[in-house]
Amino acid sequence: MKLHSGARIAVAGAGAFGSALALRLARAGFKLTVFDPAAPGDNASGVAAGMLAPVSEALFDPASRGHLSIMRRARDLWPAFADDLGIVLARAGVRFEGSDAWRGQVGERLAALGLPDADATAEDWRIEARPALASMRAAAQAAGARFEAGTVEAFAPGVLTLADGRVEAFDALVLATGPGARAGRLAPETQALAPIKGQILRVSAETGDMVVRGEGVYLAPGEGLAIGATMEAGRDDLAPDASATQGLRAAAWALRPELDLDAAKVEVGVRVTTPDGLPLVGWSRAPGVLLAVGARRNGWLFAPLVAHMVAAYLNGDNPGPDAAVMDARRFEKSES
Repeated sequence: MKLHSGARIAVAGAGAFGSALALRLARAGFKLTVFDPAAPGDNASGVAAGMLAPVSEALFDPASRGHLSIMRRARDLWPAFADDLGIVLARAGVRFEGSDAWRGQVGERLAALGLPDADATAEDWRIEARPALASMRAAAQAAGARFEAGTVEAFAPGVLTLADGRVEAFDALVLATGPGARAGRLAPETQALAPIKGQILRVSAETGDMVVRGEGVYLAPGEGLAIGATMEAGRDDLAPDASATQGLRAAAWALRPELDLDAAKVEVGVRVTTPDGLPLVGWSRAPGVLLAVGARRNGWLFAPLVAHMVAAYLNGDNPGPDAAVMDARRFEKSES
């Protein structure tokens, strides 16, 4: 399916993927409307610590261990993307801290990835999530995109139906939402997605410019110190759960006993993941529906890359070297 500049595109979801691709498509001349029921920034992308961390993800998330090269390519798109939007890109890097035994494990994993054993890496960066979302939204609106409150209930080429009964005319739907995508209602491929609840603690504390990675925890500086994050597979509720954060608190105290975690604010987001940890990007079997979902913990990292790929699919261009591994229908193909 190939659409031309001026085509009417609906985007479901205003997180990192939805906002980045809305900006890209609006600047390409498409008539964009982004639908999201939540207030700006009140989603998993807004809750996130804003990590752009290919090395850390490959080290500490088994699902990402084989994806270092593609995560690096995604990260390398960020300097130009951030500079264009005035997003501050924190490049102080990540330091690894912990017991000798744990540091030994980290060294072995670094070696397996072809990296030198070291106490830190400069490859991993971060941004402030909510300000970045606001910057992308403002730039997309300046390019002509509209953002509206609403949940997409159904889509057929030419007709989009919202949960409140509104019906609007669109040529295509880009599905870039999170947990709401999983039921297969809008695209059958999303049945491969599974939810992961993540809780982050935020406190006022000065810890320097570097992110610190320890056993079972990270400490990310910024507007407030972000301590994260739980990975609660199969859960999609947004209720804070003190029992689930006990291990996080213990791991943070092991690194920084002075932290006042009793006063910490708890923020909760729900991500969705594919079985292989890479997002679904490309045309669905459902007519007129294009997928950009399932980034696991790497929605921010992949956002500029996925925006580029979505624009290519809509224009009928080559989506690039990562299209096959992110193919939206790859799990259907593996079952056939």
